[in-house]
Amino acid sequence: MKRIQGAIFLAIFSMLILSAKFSVAQPERWQQRVNYKMDVTVDAPNNKFSGTQKLEYWNNSPDTLNVIYYHLYWNAFQPGSMMDARSIELGKKLIRGRADWDARVRDRISKLSPSEIGYQYVKDLKVNGRTQKTSMYETILKVELDKPILPKTKALIELSFEAQVPVQIRRSGRDNAEGVKFSMAQWYPKLCEYDYQGWHPTPYIAREFYGVWGDYEVNITIDKSYVIGGTGYVQNPHEVGHGYEKYSKVAYQQPKGNMITWKFKAPNVHDFVWAADPDYIHISKPVRKGLVLHAFYKIDTAALAKQVRGMPSRGGAGRDAASFVNNYKAEWDTVLELASRALPFIDKTFGEYPYQQYSFIQGGDGGMEYPMATLLKGAGIGVVIHEWMHTWYQMMMGTNESLYPWMDEGFTSYAESRVNNWLNGNTDSFPHKGAFASYTMLAKSDFNEPLTTHSDQYNTNTAYSINAYSKGEVFMEQLGYIVGASVRDSILLAYYNTWRFKHPNAVDFIRVAEKKSGIQLDWYKDFFVNTSKTIDYAIDSLWDDGGKMKIRFKNKGTMPMPLDVALSFKDGSKEMVYIPQYLMFGAKPNETPELKRTVGEPWKWTHPTYTIELDRRLLDLKKVEIDPLQRTADMERKNNTLELNW
Repeated sequence: MKRIQGAIFLAIFSMLILSAKFSVAQPERWQQRVNYKMDVTVDAPNNKFSGTQKLEYWNNSPDTLNVIYYHLYWNAFQPGSMMDARSIELGKKLIRGRADWDARVRDRISKLSPSEIGYQYVKDLKVNGRTQKTSMYETILKVELDKPILPKTKALIELSFEAQVPVQIRRSGRDNAEGVKFSMAQWYPKLCEYDYQGWHPTPYIAREFYGVWGDYEVNITIDKSYVIGGTGYVQNPHEVGHGYEKYSKVAYQQPKGNMITWKFKAPNVHDFVWAADPDYIHISKPVRKGLVLHAFYKIDTAALAKQVRGMPSRGGAGRDAASFVNNYKAEWDTVLELASRALPFIDKTFGEYPYQQYSFIQGGDGGMEYPMATLLKGAGIGVVIHEWMHTWYQMMMGTNESLYPWMDEGFTSYAESRVNNWLNGNTDSFPHKGAFASYTMLAKSDFNEPLTTHSDQYNTNTAYSINAYSKGEVFMEQLGYIVGASVRDSILLAYYNTWRFKHPNAVDFIRVAEKKSGIQLDWYKDFFVNTSKTIDYAIDSLWDDGGKMKIRFKNKGTMPMPLDVALSFKDGSKEMVYIPQYLMFGAKPNETPELKRTVGEPWKWTHPTYTIELDRRLLDLKKVEIDPLQRTADMERKNNTLELNW
């Protein structure tokens, strides 16, 4: 009896430790919780599978739930679907002479045959043992409950499902361009998120996702020739082999029969991805205690050669396919070395990676992030680092990407630029130039939209992409300009420690930034996120007034900002003038302590001009420059600098 009690105590103690690891320093805001248990059998020759799902659902909200919703993503891959229609309609628009559709999707869905489409069907859905009424709305399944799920209670949802794997078009599917058999993303009936804003049954039209935090137990039965990589930890490495067995304390046992069941567990994630191919090469690398990196790829020479056929090289001739394949293999062979080199900087700058494994998996249509894994088409440094950094900005945050894609893609792009710059030895003093240029182009165009636009509802793919990736990156770099770069870096770590595993939104991030900086920042969100207003400060005029120098600046834009002004003098000396923005109700630390800095009175955004006075002769002045490091998205740089030749 004592042994049993001791075992129970240890189990409970272990669960408490795990819970503490994933919830330390979290704000008190309720969120739902799930526990998935799925058993799936794959009919690989026919590209189909069937499965069962048991889902424990904790309604931690104060609300009574009379309905629940599921995502059935693969129903989007059928002619006439919302994804199909939306892609075709956007393709009718021309942006700088080019069709504005996603080149990966185009009109491909409309041409799928019955054997090529995707589908997901749910059968016999029960809640607490009782069969429920369901209605399918393409990629959303509505479940009308015969008895509501009360606040602070748990429900058991059971269902069976069957699916056909679509031809790979967007993220998931079979037989991708590099010859990978199965890229299994969005592959199971997934419960929609319910939060303080209510249900989020977002149809699968184009963009990304929002999921409930929970634990996954997934058993996949498939032909034993297949190698699987994905989310979670393999529970039976001694049975599946294929490179996993070297991390097992039990000797490898050759499986009997033609099929084998892969058993995975994944704690505290909001999705589960896997990919499978008989020809996967599996490499792995322990990088620190408790963390192993994995990579899965194959070399399909014919498929790879087909990709480069006709693609021009720098010299104008067709690329050499053999060289491309060799370089491609070299990238995959070294991807784990690249990741292990980057990890210490990532941990230090953005927060420590908390799981026991991460897998870089060849598959899909480019790069797409999931918990503990990413699907990659190619292993170039850019896509590898970008997708891995999504672990921090989405996989560990769980932000609603439909509403805040810039907090996902933009923060990730910012981190990617920082990491790549570090890997390259910090050779670029400002690695965000491309993002600033893209955003400036969008801001000056007639198809600009605010960051608050729902990701599926942008009028153009171009505006969505630039806003989500580039303007989101600019947001973070500009924040460093406002509060100071070192303070911004402390904000990143505070954001990680405060909001990981918690579904933060834009207000949550701003509140962390305000607390760490001591500066009010709601105005920054209101102007830069909620509107399409732009920045344009100019040097207006300068004159001598009784032996003192006066310089007047003008706000020609529609968004206020603080100003860093660099002054250079004929004698070779330099000074900084810092003008806080009135709405900050504070000032950033001196970022250039080696230079004299004069702090002016705050500039009230209602006032179009602002004048500074310095106790120096005007004729001593050689150059005036607003924002000398160009960390603001100023729409007209030409009026930021004045060089004097007297």
